[in-house]
Amino acid sequence: MIKLHPTSVRSLSNNAQTKFLHLAGIKLIIFAFLVFSTSINLFAQKLERIEPMFWFTGMHNPKLQLLVHGDNIAASTISLTYPGVKLVKVNKVENPNYLFVDLELTPSAKAGKFPINFSANGKKLFSYIYELKNRDKSPGRIQGVSQKDFIYLLMPDRFSNGDKSNDVVQGLTETALNRDSMYYRHGGDIQGVINHLDYLKDLGVTTVWMTPEVENDMPQASYHGYAVTDHYKIDPRYGTNELYKKYVEALHAKGMKVIKDIVHNHIGTHHWFYKDLPMKSWLNQWPKYTQTSYRDQTVMDIHASAADRKQMLDGWFVPSMPDLNQTNPYVQNYLTQNHIWWIEYAGIDGLRLDTYGYNDPVYMADWALKLQAEFPHLSVFGETLVTAVANQAFFTGGNTVNRGFDTHLQGITDATLKDAIYEGINRKNGWVDGINRLYATLAHDFLYKNANTNCIFLDNHDMSRFYSMVGEDFEKYKMGMSILLTMRGIPQMYYGTEILMKNFSNPDGLIRSDFPGGWNGDKKDKFIADDRTNKENEAFNFVKTLANFRKNSDALQNGKLMQFVPQDDIYVYFRYNGSAKGTVMVVVNNTEKDKNLSTDRFAERTVGIKTAKNVISGENIQMKEIKVPAKTTLVLELN
Repeated sequence: MIKLHPTSVRSLSNNAQTKFLHLAGIKLIIFAFLVFSTSINLFAQKLERIEPMFWFTGMHNPKLQLLVHGDNIAASTISLTYPGVKLVKVNKVENPNYLFVDLELTPSAKAGKFPINFSANGKKLFSYIYELKNRDKSPGRIQGVSQKDFIYLLMPDRFSNGDKSNDVVQGLTETALNRDSMYYRHGGDIQGVINHLDYLKDLGVTTVWMTPEVENDMPQASYHGYAVTDHYKIDPRYGTNELYKKYVEALHAKGMKVIKDIVHNHIGTHHWFYKDLPMKSWLNQWPKYTQTSYRDQTVMDIHASAADRKQMLDGWFVPSMPDLNQTNPYVQNYLTQNHIWWIEYAGIDGLRLDTYGYNDPVYMADWALKLQAEFPHLSVFGETLVTAVANQAFFTGGNTVNRGFDTHLQGITDATLKDAIYEGINRKNGWVDGINRLYATLAHDFLYKNANTNCIFLDNHDMSRFYSMVGEDFEKYKMGMSILLTMRGIPQMYYGTEILMKNFSNPDGLIRSDFPGGWNGDKKDKFIADDRTNKENEAFNFVKTLANFRKNSDALQNGKLMQFVPQDDIYVYFRYNGSAKGTVMVVVNNTEKDKNLSTDRFAERTVGIKTAKNVISGENIQMKEIKVPAKTTLVLELN
């Protein structure tokens, strides 16, 4: 600091005094500028966010890593004092706008709020009030999903608009709303789903799975939800975090369950941390853009090239979806904690894991163990759109196919069974064709630790609709739905299948059309019987009858599967549990001719049974010989 003594100044001449004071003034200005600059640098540190923004006491894993983001936040010193919470380490990374703060929460930590203090040069800058909440022990939360359930898959943007005020949200990248295009937002939201829960329950649905609801603030076609831009925030065009929690609670209050769709593999290019990466290794980076090969075989092929395997796992899904590097421990912690946070916060019952095969396998096994430790009843199944049973089984838990380690993944989306059902419905029978393909596919269930945890389906949001795939043949439609709702595994139906919604995935993507009646002003409201056609009501009632029968059938909810080799173009399987009474017998005739079926060869499942009830018609039939109409799947309950 410059010090001027008055007597020193007075001893100079007037001219000299003037020059001296002028020079001294310049030095003072320079000094003041330096002090001001240091102050600006000090207070330029600005906290943008901490994630998770709050946490829970009593978790199995006492470790918690906070992601702290803010301008030059790494120049700060962090301190906190709260009983049961220990500050273990503050990690600085490549980008000074990030800190990763390791905490340890002991069993003695109680719910409450405490400040996390940020300081620099010994001076306190600001505090963030962090909160620990008690875990919610209410009954009916995080129940898990099993083959007792019937899943209804929907896209919230296309199901129903329950709140017009959030159709367009200013400040987001995409503000277009156009129901005449498949690629713009249509306005459906979480409130719209809540408004129609009674419709779903009446149909016999027990579980709702929405495509991802988290924020997708992308420039276009972001309605699908798979290009997340904020992991901790429900997209405001769907609602709020609080509304999502109420949605889960509303389903639970009706005795129903929730599956959340999550994405480990990638994010959207408008994600807040993509715009300011914590470190280069946060993503799988390439010298030039490299897309995944989509070749799942490279992950399991013992002869595969390492380069091919790397491209499959580390290549980007599409240019707008950067690939997360799941070998990075900071990425691992971020994703795992985010999923735990949502489950505990909302009480979700199960998870569907998008693009499972593209994720780092070692991390995914560790992820599964960490979630099982926190939520023993949680159900998890991974998307594996592959072409062979062994490929699917490779990803499931138990190391049943000599993979070398246990993935701990409970189940998969059973695409090979879906293909086999189509084969059995649409093609003529041969030694390995037609209905024999379905028989042979199920004969490979020995490859799974438990095939009953697989999610079985006929279509979804990424493929042509079932009704179109069977040529809009209503008899084939009923055949397929009968198999879906009586087969082993957890059945999933895509929204609108119950009212014969149709169309192909190419070229126009009309498989994601709006549910008629979900918007005020729709010409028809297909949520009510009066506005459905006779054929649509027949389809709705067919699904409703089978789905509600399933709710009360111990054989379908808990039973085993026994199938018999197809003979005379007839395929028969049983779902059974304990006594023969209550056993469900399913008879599939995929030919154009009526058949007479002698039941003698099924004695091991039908011994002592003389009659059975046709679940659809309600009529009782004699078991000695059964007439099976052409293109029919009979569902019979033995009595």
